[in-house]
Amino acid sequence: MQVKSVAEMAAAGKTPEILFWVGCAGSFDQRAQKITKAFAAILDKVGIDFAILGKEEACTGDPARRAGNEFLFQMMAYQNIQVLNGYGIKKIVTACPHCFNTLKNEYPELGGHYEVIHHTTLLQQLIDEGRIKLKEGGSFKGKKISYHDSCYLGRANGIYEAPRKVLEALDAELVEMKRCKSKGLCCGAGGAQMFKEDEPGNKRINLERTEEALATGASFIAAACPFCNTMMTDGVKNQEKENEVAVLDIAEMIAAEME
Repeated sequence: MQVKSVAEMAAAGKTPEILFWVGCAGSFDQRAQKITKAFAAILDKVGIDFAILGKEEACTGDPARRAGNEFLFQMMAYQNIQVLNGYGIKKIVTACPHCFNTLKNEYPELGGHYEVIHHTTLLQQLIDEGRIKLKEGGSFKGKKISYHDSCYLGRANGIYEAPRKVLEALDAELVEMKRCKSKGLCCGAGGAQMFKEDEPGNKRINLERTEEALATGASFIAAACPFCNTMMTDGVKNQEKENEVAVLDIAEMIAAEME
């Protein structure tokens, strides 16, 4: 894929309309790279003028702050803010709720003021504006999809409707889990839990959450976060249901169904 970097655009005297913040998972995790490609393909197809930071993008510092290393968080945040402000970036879109939350709510106090949107919100806008056109009778038509609310998208930022509206555009049947929206259950990865061993307990959170998703009878579990995707995929594998139930990011679903 030919994705421009902000540095290349700056050399030509241009600034992108939107900066696509890829994030660590979207850059390095093989599964999340597919989400990155799908979302970039959508932006490309609808003709949005976007760019990425490429090698100039560092981790937002979210896992460091959640794990209690405030010094490391501030160091990383200042580095990113200098790069973003240096390029005069105004609008950022990201497919990761952790990056979204940190850039939107935690960077302003360190001097980073941007309009930050999550990819589900942008997808909803593009569908509403008619810029994303979906095939008639696509592969999700009439299928059951259960959407898992990411903690940082839902409870932390109150974004519940956008992802659901995007899924409804697929003509599928949306089936809710017992715990959803403001009462949703964490997948078990947030708060830097992704990077450490489990604490003693009776059951892994991701198994508990996957059981709720499977109980809906959905053939697809939709996620809007690379970490949730990993945890739910592991849960589905644990139940040996990977041939019956697919865990997909909303961007992948839309990319597959675009005209």
